[in-house]
Amino acid sequence: MGSVRVCLRTWLRLSLICVTALSSNLAVVAKMYRKPNIVLILTDDLDVAIGGMTPLNKTRKFIGDAGISFTNAFVASPLCCPSRASILTGKYPHNHHVINNTLEGNCSSLAWQKSQESATFPLLLQKLAYYQTFFAGKYLNEYGNPEAGGVEYVPPGWDYWFALEKNSKYYNYTLSVNGKPQRHGQNYSQDYLTDVLASVSLEFLSYKSNYRPFFMMVSTPAPHSPWTAAPQYEGRFSDIKAPRDPSFNVHGKDKHWLIRQAKTPMTNSSVEFLDDAFQKRWRTLLSVDDLVEKVVKNLEARGELENTYIMFTSDNGYHTGQFSLPVDKRQLYEFDIRVPLLVRGPNIKPNQTSPMLIANVDLGPTILDMAGININQTKMDGISFLSSIIDYNLSWRTDMLVEYEGEGSNISDPACPLLGPGVSECFPDCVCEDSYNNTYACVRTVSTSTNLQYCEFDDSEVFVEVYNLTADPFQLTNIAKSIEQEVLEKMNHRLMMLQSCSGQSCRTAGVFDARYKFDPRLMFNDHGPHISRLHQALK
Repeated sequence: MGSVRVCLRTWLRLSLICVTALSSNLAVVAKMYRKPNIVLILTDDLDVAIGGMTPLNKTRKFIGDAGISFTNAFVASPLCCPSRASILTGKYPHNHHVINNTLEGNCSSLAWQKSQESATFPLLLQKLAYYQTFFAGKYLNEYGNPEAGGVEYVPPGWDYWFALEKNSKYYNYTLSVNGKPQRHGQNYSQDYLTDVLASVSLEFLSYKSNYRPFFMMVSTPAPHSPWTAAPQYEGRFSDIKAPRDPSFNVHGKDKHWLIRQAKTPMTNSSVEFLDDAFQKRWRTLLSVDDLVEKVVKNLEARGELENTYIMFTSDNGYHTGQFSLPVDKRQLYEFDIRVPLLVRGPNIKPNQTSPMLIANVDLGPTILDMAGININQTKMDGISFLSSIIDYNLSWRTDMLVEYEGEGSNISDPACPLLGPGVSECFPDCVCEDSYNNTYACVRTVSTSTNLQYCEFDDSEVFVEVYNLTADPFQLTNIAKSIEQEVLEKMNHRLMMLQSCSGQSCRTAGVFDARYKFDPRLMFNDHGPHISRLHQALK
């Protein structure tokens, strides 16, 4: 009988331990399940300044109208790979060292993989918050290059990987499916990339674990060239032309030489080309609109929409004829650096519009904050704007940094011998969109009293451009020679400080912030104060 009591006591003790352990595990699972899901939809070359959001009716309805739209969202660099690197790392280009879309410019290079991919926000979500992570679409322009691991290489931080080899396409491309090549042809029903991304995203939502939160990043090719629309949309917008805004087909006489070299008025063939490009870009966006609708409705049907943040944005803006530049990005002006940013999710009230100054280096910190991760544990330059969406009384930054490293050929273009070496992205009429000394850094300021852009070029002229966007929203007049000298000096100091900042020092108060104090010690650290040192960092 005594042995029975001992066995019973032992059994009860073990049962209690098991129940306690089970309860503890269930509590962990329950806590994990309550974490919000997060979806980031990233478009390619989608502007906001020249009407890029106009065809995206469903996106505005399902994300913008259901949450908040930011009117002052900007990129840290107006070019695909540097901008995407800023999104992934939460860092400015001088800290992640991606300077252009080439392997030599550190785009998806071995050096990038070794130094930066070990600290991207998806990896932190996976490691620190137990998120399941999914990627589909364009990653970085040189992803899949055989010299950097090919499509067999899967960056750390991703549980499910459906990445496009290299740059945006719509047909005849290769996907890396968890490290295995999957080739696609030109059959619309099977291969049109935007639709393929929608399909694999919905499949992920069906097979993912329901006991872990998820992060899903869908990166569309649209509206990047070659601007191939789905068949059902090929006839749309045939009567639309690129906007004839005040900067359209205007000579930028007081701007950097690259802008001054553009031919004004543009040739008829150039205008026809850019109008055609504008129509085609909008057509490709209709499939993005369909993708957004499918994802939102699927989340709703699964009962997961109310616990899911959804963010919609772009890697850079675009221009079509502004300052007589045909089509491209890369320039310092609003049309190239300003992007759409729409966010919906838990505790975000619908139908909001915010003038807060958001940089794309803030996306990573904000997503980590959504997952409950302390961003002070990271080395990110950006700030989480999550709390500021909910409480407008919180103080917020008044400026941010924009950096770009120009590219140019070492030899002259035979078709344009008068331009000499050093230019690139040239059109048949010898108008070039880039040059090696189209290298600049800007402070973009948005405060209650000031809407200003201050830029310096790293060239022999040390050319300066300054714009008061309150009085001159289309940046027609460079006021660098007429603005107060004190303002110029303060902005120069602020620019030098931001170009050398890292982490917390990138979040200090700007010139037009009441908390601003000039500290020359912040201007000089290991990163150096000049944008030209980006190249040195790669050597």
